[in-house]
Amino acid sequence: MASPDAPVVVGIDGSDEALRAARWAAAVADGFGAPLRIVHALPSLGRNLTQTAAALTAAMMSYQQDMAQAFLKAATETVAADHPELRVTTDSFNEPADQVLIEASRDARLVVLGGKTVSPAAALLLGSTALSVATRAACPVVALRGEHVAPGTGPVVVGVDDSPAAQAALATAFDFADRFGLSVIAVRSLSLAAPMETGVTIPLLIDWDGVESAELAELTETVAVHNKRHPGVEAKCFIEPDSPGKALLKHAAESGLVVVGSRGRNVLAGVVLGSTSLNLLHHSPVPVLICRAPSDA
Repeated sequence: MASPDAPVVVGIDGSDEALRAARWAAAVADGFGAPLRIVHALPSLGRNLTQTAAALTAAMMSYQQDMAQAFLKAATETVAADHPELRVTTDSFNEPADQVLIEASRDARLVVLGGKTVSPAAALLLGSTALSVATRAACPVVALRGEHVAPGTGPVVVGVDDSPAAQAALATAFDFADRFGLSVIAVRSLSLAAPMETGVTIPLLIDWDGVESAELAELTETVAVHNKRHPGVEAKCFIEPDSPGKALLKHAAESGLVVVGSRGRNVLAGVVLGSTSLNLLHHSPVPVLICRAPSDA
């Protein structure tokens, strides 16, 4: 990931989900020997469609501003109870959280967000801090899911295709697994080898066993490159005959973290075209780490 001095940044809003995110971020920061930066900012609420919604928004903004220091104090005390030696700094901003966290990502090792799942409707109509930050941040972003307050002992599941973003995800997965003594499960979707891309029009005549063997050999070779850099990490490879999102979710339940690459699509494109990252943000039972290719950051 980044240099040792780059902090793990976590966004909080006073919710229980945000406190869990702070604890998870603190555990990761402690594991990497990095500082933790706790940030409070105003909600990213999208458009107000009615006068009632505008009034509720104003009230929420006022409440968040008034309670900012109390929220930061509570998060700091919670983190200190788990990791008393961890270096922690706090900041409060009267700006939208997505803008603040995207700016903070420029100097961060990782950005961690708590909060609710992201549905396609919410992403399209209201916007989402998690989706906005994940598609625009300069560093990997973790959307905390489930009840986790630390990385745990489950394997790191990572989706692998031929894109630069997926290669960045694979490197990040091995780095994370090596640091926390975890294994890696690399998953490739067989649907990526679609018949239409090869000009074949009679799928029943395709040697799908042969295709799967070829895909597995390619995946194993790709994973081996990263495994040589992290020889202490046990890695397994799987080819799944499902869409990328379903293939990853099949392995997510027993994992502690799912890592996926994002091509940096905007919110509308992610909803209309379909997005593995969006699917995981909506359905994953464990934290989701989203990486972008270095050229996209």
